[in-house]
Amino acid sequence: MKKASALSLCVFILGVASTIEAQGERTVVVTSSNAVANELLVYDTSGTLLQAVPTQGQGGVGGNAGGIATDHGSIAVVNFGSQSVSIFDREQSGFAVRQLVPTLSPPVSVAFGKDHLYVLGTTTVESHRIQGSTVDANSDGVTALARADGSSAQVGVVGDQLVISEKSGAIEVIDVRSGSVTGTAVEVEIPAGSDTPFGLVARGSNGYVTIAHSDEISLIKNGQLVALGATGSGFPNGPGQQAPCWITLVGPYLFTSNSPSHSISRLIATGSQIILDAPVAAVTTGAPIDIAADGNRLAVVEDNGNGQSHLTQFRIDEDGNLAQVVTTAIASSANGVAIVPGK
Repeated sequence: MKKASALSLCVFILGVASTIEAQGERTVVVTSSNAVANELLVYDTSGTLLQAVPTQGQGGVGGNAGGIATDHGSIAVVNFGSQSVSIFDREQSGFAVRQLVPTLSPPVSVAFGKDHLYVLGTTTVESHRIQGSTVDANSDGVTALARADGSSAQVGVVGDQLVISEKSGAIEVIDVRSGSVTGTAVEVEIPAGSDTPFGLVARGSNGYVTIAHSDEISLIKNGQLVALGATGSGFPNGPGQQAPCWITLVGPYLFTSNSPSHSISRLIATGSQIILDAPVAAVTTGAPIDIAADGNRLAVVEDNGNGQSHLTQFRIDEDGNLAQVVTTAIASSANGVAIVPGK
């Protein structure tokens, strides 16, 4: 009888340990509730909510992308209302807050560099050194934005520069020296009539920035505009999709989320050109407001109005085709999305 009980207990403990390990190592998709009491929301690839972890800050950001960034299992989440960034660590049982980093202006977007965290606020961009597993609370570099009018949208790391979009009409670059933000913001010259820079994604020395109200995607390299692509009706491969707001990159494919069109477009990035490949690669039920991809998975947060949103996941095949896997309702105006790969 005792032997049977011990065996049952052993099996139970092993089962619990396996569950904890699986949760700690599986691929997950994360967003933030963006509510007054902000939370990191963690979903598995079947759309099941695994965790809702308080960020210890306040949400309230909108009209931006990159409100969540991830690097080697760590996650940074903006707390717009309380002017801070929450840093989460991944443990076997899930994610836990490691620290709160105060910011110089209300944060809208974050990006990880090699050994720094970059925080884009409404009027400034700042750098925080990462030492071991700790992000320095004090910034080691800060620069005022070119417009600094509260329209800042997203920040990305492109080589030894930051690329920043401000929706009032500026794509700008700021130098980074030994990881620290330095110097002044320099606006990139874009064509007259190119209106409302929004989202961006970076790889190596290339930065791809959407110019939403002109239905364009720009390639920025070494602080210069070197190519333009488009999703609009004037492009040869129409029909056009309006306002590519946010953007992600996987392999050779750029995917834009087109908020007013409730669609996702697929383009090909060659490093010197941007070619429209599929004007409508997928449709969404709501207005897609942020997008992320990793490996064979793409995730998008959709605004469904009335303070409601959805997190929708797609599978990406080798030809860049999207197949919807699951969509999950969220009872708040969620902000930001990132995919944290499993081990």
